[in-house]
Amino acid sequence: MPKHSQYLNDDFDASSDSDGFDGFDHFDAFDDLSARPQRMRRRQDEGLANPNRKGRLTLEEKARLAIERENQDMAPPEGDRWSNWADSGHGPEPLPEWVITDQGACDHELGVLKTGKEADVFLLRRVMPETGREVTMAAKRYRSNEHRSFHRDAGYLEGRRLRRTRDMRAIETRSSFGMNLIAQQWAIAEFAALSDLWQAGVPVPYPVQLYGTELLMEFVGDPDGTAAPRLAQLRPEADELEDLWEQLVGALLALAERGQTHGDLSPYNILVHHGRLVLIDLPQVVDVVVNPNGHDFLARDVRNVAQWFQARGLPGHIADAEELTAMLASEARIA
Repeated sequence: MPKHSQYLNDDFDASSDSDGFDGFDHFDAFDDLSARPQRMRRRQDEGLANPNRKGRLTLEEKARLAIERENQDMAPPEGDRWSNWADSGHGPEPLPEWVITDQGACDHELGVLKTGKEADVFLLRRVMPETGREVTMAAKRYRSNEHRSFHRDAGYLEGRRLRRTRDMRAIETRSSFGMNLIAQQWAIAEFAALSDLWQAGVPVPYPVQLYGTELLMEFVGDPDGTAAPRLAQLRPEADELEDLWEQLVGALLALAERGQTHGDLSPYNILVHHGRLVLIDLPQVVDVVVNPNGHDFLARDVRNVAQWFQARGLPGHIADAEELTAMLASEARIA
């Protein structure tokens, strides 16, 4: 069995805006009031009016489940499922050479990497049976209304909007439908954020595909399934500590150039793989210009990591939180 160190933080809380992306605008809600009687009849016909159901599904989730049902009787000879690449949203081009897009590929579930309040992360291996070519990925699966609390999203949602007020109301009241919307939108938001940041050269995992509320991404770790450690797990020597700080400053500057900050940065959602620093858990990336609390999020991100570096022995004049916050705010033009 592969050794799985804890991989991703469990604070998956909000959506992202980057270059005009509004995480809440990428779905259709039921907004035709005159069609309600027909919809109710259709739901009854489809068995969706069952009082024991767990809330209305989004249209995208219904489509995904329909495909899953169609494929149940077509299980691959080996593996847990056929690759769903053809039915998914794809990561940015050019695709890395390791991405497998063949329709005949099979996906193998290898176990849980991390469980969280809003999402679980699994280790998944995609294999081409004919050639033996394979790649290991992380599969992040957002939950819907099984867990009722996407627990810190109010602040992140400042400055965002929903296209349809009933959807916003469903989310604010945490109805079953609202929770399904949240799960879908957080997945969309993280996929969009990773795609934009990866293209901008920010050190984040490559987002392979988005399928419903499942996000497949680059596995940051070794081929045997051993995940890269979190920064919080390390006790680096002085030279390595300073190098990691410089890498982190570079990553934060790249975000600030885009008017963004991580929004929930800590030593627990930074991975270090063979000396290379990688930021993870980005559904809540904050537009510090649009969000009225943007400067506060930026300052908190810097403070959280600067305290860790100082506690590990990096001199305060290097890991100076106030100085770095001021530099990033200036770069983002919010100083």
